[in-house]
Amino acid sequence: QVQLVESGGGLVQAGGSLRLSCAASGSIFSINVMGWYRQAPGKQRELVATITSGGITNYADSVKGRFTISRDNAKNTVYLQMNSLKPEDTAVYYCNYRRLVGLTYETMGYWGQGTQVTVSS
Repeated sequence: QVQLVESGGGLVQAGGSLRLSCAASGSIFSINVMGWYRQAPGKQRELVATITSGGITNYADSVKGRFTISRDNAKNTVYLQMNSLKPEDTAVYYCNYRRLVGLTYETMGYWGQGTQVTVSS
């Protein structure tokens, strides 16, 4: 089992910044991918950004150039620095952890409880 604890959400004006953190604990595999997903009201959960334990990153087109994902493997923690926030970034942000099983990462993995990010115009 893996537990994920998120922090850092809140209310910010458009153009502002927030930093999210997610700490993983429990049965952590050394090779894994951690990431952030978000879900706005009435919409499906969508990818924001992911980062492998080796440092390979992937971003949604909508956040490229504004958001930066990073991680501290020693602390099993992933961060999401969000700059130039827009009202359309408003959503619940969820942390995700997936282990490498065989040659692929598991499909679902583990999820955090979510943290609300609200960007006012």
